[in-house]
Amino acid sequence: MRKPIVIACLSVLFGGIITLFWYNEWVYSLPTPVPEHYRPVDTGSVIDLAGKFKSGSKPLFLHFFNPDCPCSRFNITHFKTLVKQYGKDVDFGIVVLTAKEYTERQIQDKFGIGIRVSFDSSIAAACGVYSTPQAVIITAGHKLFYRGNYNKSRYCTDKNSNYAQIALDGLLHGSANTVIDRFALTAYGCRLPGCKK
Repeated sequence: MRKPIVIACLSVLFGGIITLFWYNEWVYSLPTPVPEHYRPVDTGSVIDLAGKFKSGSKPLFLHFFNPDCPCSRFNITHFKTLVKQYGKDVDFGIVVLTAKEYTERQIQDKFGIGIRVSFDSSIAAACGVYSTPQAVIITAGHKLFYRGNYNKSRYCTDKNSNYAQIALDGLLHGSANTVIDRFALTAYGCRLPGCKK
């Protein structure tokens, strides 16, 4: 009598786990809802960061990150790979968008790299970002070159859709419009703290 009950309980538990996993995958495959008062920023727009990140002769790559967003956490390794590969040609920065309190050191430790971190949410508005993780590439002339996703895959494992990397290569090699794919430019991931539809 106990054996069928145990098997039934384990089946229900296993079914619940599978359902929860499927639900989470489904939720994160949906585009992030556009906030009601969202102001789009077009490619080519001048981005004035008012000294929030150093502006030199190199392009600037901003990583919009929320430590509480699963998609952002899955993305850390991929972002670190980009920093390692392009760090000589591009300046990198992390913009943390969360309601919780973190220090610059805590974020740098989480990534294992010592790059500039900002907690200024106005940078997201200036770049037209409303979800995390998002990549923004600003030219040395302070113009928005790319704002979008890192990859089509939630875990950044699809090498054919490394959108942020494709955009970086396009900028560094002088070819514009290298990313033409709705998955690259449609925001996926977690809404910014305080965003309500």
